[in-house]
Amino acid sequence: MKKVGFVGWRGMVGSVLMDRMKEENDFKLIHPVFFTTSQIGEPGPDIGSGVQPLIDANSVEYLGDMDLVVSCQGSDYTKQMHSLLRNSGWNGYWIDAASFLRKSERSIIVLDPINSDQIEKGIDTGIKDYVGGNCTVSLMLMAIGGLFKENLIQWVCSMTYQAASGAGAASMQELLTQMKQIGEISNKSQTKSSSNILEIDKDINKFINSDKISKENFGYSLAGNVLPYIDSQLKNGQSREEWKNQFETNKILGITNDPIPLDGICVRVGSMRCHSQALTIKLKKPIPIGDLETIIEKSNKWVRVVQNSKEASLNELTPSAVSGKLNIPVGRLRIMNMGDDFVSAFTSGDQLLWGAAEPLRRVLKILIKNSS
Repeated sequence: MKKVGFVGWRGMVGSVLMDRMKEENDFKLIHPVFFTTSQIGEPGPDIGSGVQPLIDANSVEYLGDMDLVVSCQGSDYTKQMHSLLRNSGWNGYWIDAASFLRKSERSIIVLDPINSDQIEKGIDTGIKDYVGGNCTVSLMLMAIGGLFKENLIQWVCSMTYQAASGAGAASMQELLTQMKQIGEISNKSQTKSSSNILEIDKDINKFINSDKISKENFGYSLAGNVLPYIDSQLKNGQSREEWKNQFETNKILGITNDPIPLDGICVRVGSMRCHSQALTIKLKKPIPIGDLETIIEKSNKWVRVVQNSKEASLNELTPSAVSGKLNIPVGRLRIMNMGDDFVSAFTSGDQLLWGAAEPLRRVLKILIKNSS
């Protein structure tokens, strides 16, 4: 059995990965070894095969004994340890949830329902680094990958509505705290002027814009608000999160030499988990909606077209409807007023699953199978 080292398995993505691997009995295929950056020697997780003490995740010697390393620890850890490990002569497979290695020419961004051929080719040509993609990019490709595969898309504008969980566990907790604080302000306001909603709104807005609300992580109130900027600012006016859309999509599709234009605005919204996206798609030629629906649904077994009705959309296209599920619903499909070759779509998916943990779990199994 291959030795597989896990780093960052306690975090959100790591925890979801552990749960999925238990559900699918993946641990029976490997010899798992659990590493830590802060709790060396303490008991590791119970995965049904006995508990072992945690090993130092900063040890090149111990990591070098692994056939594969799966890291959900973040880019800072990858920057430090990946090069040290490679420079030591280690030639194992490195699987990573963080973004640091995505731009490397010697890495493949993995989403096997979309680019399994590219993954297999990478294995055959000696690529050793396999990286999970940006969450909204992966979810978009799971949703409309069939249209890309059939070479029907001229460009895509993606407007994202990203949940607090995309910023980490502490940010999810901060959103809950903000909701509680706003609720308390609302209760006080209603006792003073229960019949005047405008006065209540004024009190809440004043509190949201004050230094009294918890905002150590976001820097602003997300509750009762939207934040129209995610990640760092680039010189061209995009945020780094928005830049990933075009770069990562085309790398996953293997068409960086002739890229499809993709752009949009990434917005943080007050949902706890799951990202949603409104898509404007410019097709290369007019195609009937029925044909587009068929192409989309045939792309992979998880995507599902939702009827473009109010009831179906509100019941099936929301973050709460997809939380904890692998299903990728796509709805609001229609020909737009701009022309017969413009199509709208709306999709929502659990970014902790297909947007993060699931591609890592699946590529681990592919690498294990191909290196046996």
